[in-house]
Amino acid sequence: MTVETPLEKPPASQSDRSPRPQVRWYPVRALAPRHRPRILTHLLALDERDRYLRFGHAVSDAHIARYVDQLDFDRDEVFGVFNRRLDLVAMCHLAYQGHDLSRPTSAEFGVSVLPRMRGRGLGARLFDLATLHARNRGVDTLIVYALTENTTMLRIARNAGAVLEREGAEATARLKLPKEDFASRLEELVETQAAEVDYSFKRQAHQLDNVLQRLRESLPGSPPSAPGK
Repeated sequence: MTVETPLEKPPASQSDRSPRPQVRWYPVRALAPRHRPRILTHLLALDERDRYLRFGHAVSDAHIARYVDQLDFDRDEVFGVFNRRLDLVAMCHLAYQGHDLSRPTSAEFGVSVLPRMRGRGLGARLFDLATLHARNRGVDTLIVYALTENTTMLRIARNAGAVLEREGAEATARLKLPKEDFASRLEELVETQAAEVDYSFKRQAHQLDNVLQRLRESLPGSPPSAPGK
């Protein structure tokens, strides 16, 4: 087993050549049981390779369906990023651990991003939000289990200050979290409110688009909508 310490800030000359990428802000909304169909659609859209990296082994559609059915929204937290059509383009699962789950001591983080949305910092954004929520629930350690070939996830964890332990084809990243304080609680509140407002606007815009589409289809000479729409 090999252990890698967190990334240290390089000298100025090195820092100038390879600056740490900035994480763009995206509204991230907490998901609930009613979102299971969207979660299922999101995960089923991942190809074989992406599923292998997300779950650490090959998974079938049936396996994913069972995973979604078994999500415990009372115990854990699930977060997602929606586009303007309310497609779930990225999501993460924060699974709390400990003998007393009312006061968890650690949490496991897992994330997935649709291929067309990669390279925009969504994984890092979800990781940062997950650390905030875990910290505010008294968790002192965030854990990421990943294959060593999942370099994107491991880089996100190391950039956040996690210590990596590698053993064969598997790696474990452990990030120590600071204690919650007024600033962290306020940040979570602002994040939650901003995400709710964003989702409300997107839902209204989506509903308006549907109304306009039906109106266009009702006009004389309008072509019929494609099957399934």
